Amino acid sequence: MAACVNRLNCVTGQAARPAAGFADIDWSTPWFSQFTPRGERWQQAALQSPAALLAEMNADAQRCVHTTGRGARLSFISQHELPPGATYEAHIAATGCVPTRHNLHDFFNALSWFQFPRIKAALSARGSAALDALGVGPTRGSTRDALTVFDENAVLFACSDRALAAALRAFDWRALFIAGRDAWGARGEVRCFGHALLEKLVAPYKACTAHAWIVDVPPAYFSWDVVARDAWLDDTVSRALLATDAMTGRVFAPLPVLGIPGWWTANEAPSFYDDQSVFRAGRRAERAG
Repeated sequence: MAACVNRLNCVTGQAARPAAGFADIDWSTPWFSQFTPRGERWQQAALQSPAALLAEMNADAQRCVHTTGRGARLSFISQHELPPGATYEAHIAATGCVPTRHNLHDFFNALSWFQFPRIKAALSARGSAALDALGVGPTRGSTRDALTVFDENAVLFACSDRALAAALRAFDWRALFIAGRDAWGARGEVRCFGHALLEKLVAPYKACTAHAWIVDVPPAYFSWDVVARDAWLDDTVSRALLATDAMTGRVFAPLPVLGIPGWWTANEAPSFYDDQSVFRAGRRAERAG
């Protein structure tokens, strides 16, 4: 489901940003560090050639033996190998082969397949099922739009603190980021998933906003290592995606990611959150006013 950035902009209303390149990725940032060291190795291959990058991806796919939405073994092919008339989602579901362009967008898409393989497979399964049911029409429909938003721009907001989750849902940025600052890392954290979001974060900007999928986690979650957290999130969220009947944009909460404590030096000043063009009150608060 590697929708182009322009299509995502149509769904989310976000403006396009200038393109960055493979050499610009800083793996020390909080949003990329979860993909290290695979990302660094792939980055070096990408800087060599498209063929070298595909070879690295497929070598990892052979070792990991991940599968796509209908159980086909995951692999990566060049975009030009997608047969004429075939849709992206249907081809992945039928063959396991992910058409891949030599750009950051598809680079991060492939990394997500390894970080959260069950979530990616669940998105693939639901997307191909929607195609089977409705076909390719002039509009994508609310379910496929929501699946695209998840695939492209989601973060997983893992939280054991109901007050923190309620603040996010209510657009209460001061409660979430200032009053609740000490809860971050202890009772709440964010894991990046969407590959268009990751592409944008190569050149981060204050207004960069993700679609947060809130995941209730047990308190013990925050004592686990990163591998255990990823495995738990991958299993839990993939099952939820397959079980959610009303898959629409309303399942997400907007989250300006550079507001996350520890992610951006400037947000150490409370005044950082005074920018109402980024930290908006939200439709519910606006109607109440």
